[in-house]
Amino acid sequence: MINDLRLQNFRSYKDETFEFGNGVNIIVGPNASGKTNLLEAILVTALGSSYRTKSIEELIGFTSEWSRLEAGTSEEHRIIKLDAREYPAVKTIETTGKTYKRLPLAKTIPVVLFEPEHLRLLNGRPELRRDYLDDILNQTISGYTKLRRDYRRALAQRNALLKRGHSENNSQLFAWNIRLSELGGQIAQQRFALVADLDAQAGPIYKKLAGTKNKISISYTYQWSADSYSSKMLKQLEQNTHIDMERGFTSCGPHRDDMNITIDGRPVQETASRGETRTILLALKIIELKLLEEVRGKKPLLLLDDVFSELDGRRRRFLTKFLKPYQTFITTTDADVVIQHFMEECTIIPISPKSVKN
Repeated sequence: MINDLRLQNFRSYKDETFEFGNGVNIIVGPNASGKTNLLEAILVTALGSSYRTKSIEELIGFTSEWSRLEAGTSEEHRIIKLDAREYPAVKTIETTGKTYKRLPLAKTIPVVLFEPEHLRLLNGRPELRRDYLDDILNQTISGYTKLRRDYRRALAQRNALLKRGHSENNSQLFAWNIRLSELGGQIAQQRFALVADLDAQAGPIYKKLAGTKNKISISYTYQWSADSYSSKMLKQLEQNTHIDMERGFTSCGPHRDDMNITIDGRPVQETASRGETRTILLALKIIELKLLEEVRGKKPLLLLDDVFSELDGRRRRFLTKFLKPYQTFITTTDADVVIQHFMEECTIIPISPKSVKN
């Protein structure tokens, strides 16, 4: 739980301090007033990284060279420093007695985020669904963040060799094929297990949310079985060498896999209504919340960025009942839409253009 947070030179904030309740916190303000920036700061405090950018410079206020987040949590005092006075920019995270460049999993505060981009999760490009799975695994499997980073580096190395297109690179390619297939098999196995868990829980939760008997099914669309993924991937990489050289990129592996969701056996992209899409997304977020709590042994933070108004009355009531045990942050431009569901059981945090620097 985060009790208070001071933002200095972070995005649009010059120097502002916020105090949070341990239940529902409603962040209210007009568009472009800094609501999402505050939500991002909460997530950076919890995880040590942003969901909106990988660039340290983008997090620092426009006219500044440094930024600082200082938070009091239920477990410790935490300071995150961003410094762009040197190149490359540096990020340091200070917790009680220790300093990190990247927070280890055990030191992060689990977070579930539901933001407008997620509304495209079901109908958007496969990359969104891969990132969704990987973001959960980053918070639940120790070492997965490094595994994902190592795979991307190996993929970049192989693609660079492919673009050179010379036969003398074949020996180097084989070495990267082995490395890529080993890492790819590990990623696929973790994703496969996660999707199986999502599939087992999605049906019952969806039925409660929607009040229907429609059957929801979630599967991992992969190229080979989980137990033989590495060996099959290595073989395919070897067979695809000439094709990949012509294209200039690697055509198989977990970076090409997908997650498939169906309603009564039909793909959601083809049949799901707007309401059904939002119900499935809400069900996924609830499962994510429960999964993180079970694996991490602590209650996650729940961040809802301007999506509460996208849900109808039934779904709002279900969500309201479900999130009561969690510290929740909801951004909205219309406080009345949210407050009526919580009455006095919430903390109102007003944001105005005056709260941020011009």
